[in-house]
Amino acid sequence: MKQWNSLLIGVLLTLTATSAIAQGGHSGRMYDPKSELTVKGDVQDVQQQAGKRSWSGTHLILNTETGTLDVHVGPSSYIAQKQFSFAKGDKIEVVGSKVTVSGKEVLLAREITKDGKTLVLRNAQGVPEWSGGGRP
Repeated sequence: MKQWNSLLIGVLLTLTATSAIAQGGHSGRMYDPKSELTVKGDVQDVQQQAGKRSWSGTHLILNTETGTLDVHVGPSSYIAQKQFSFAKGDKIEVVGSKVTVSGKEVLLAREITKDGKTLVLRNAQGVPEWSGGGRP
């Protein structure tokens, strides 16, 4: 029975990692360190958006001093694994790359700080941590 549980956990982890890597590939290529900026604001909404291959990505609608931003955070499973969560009204600081996706300006998050705790999503070049962060 123990072997079956270990096997099942291994299969689930592999599927989760594969889904996360699939999501990270596209946004990792789009990240532009030259367009990086830091913004502070209040979370207006937390959205879970389904994508190809069964992954779910977290997006935050952030109210800032200069307007509203759609912040692309990353795979919901990665955020949960890092024991991080977001809720309406959270005050956060986001370091990210402002890019255009489907004709709309969005912020691809690299780091998000909330309540003194920082969630690292990408390395300085924009490679997603959930895909191994570019480590060999």
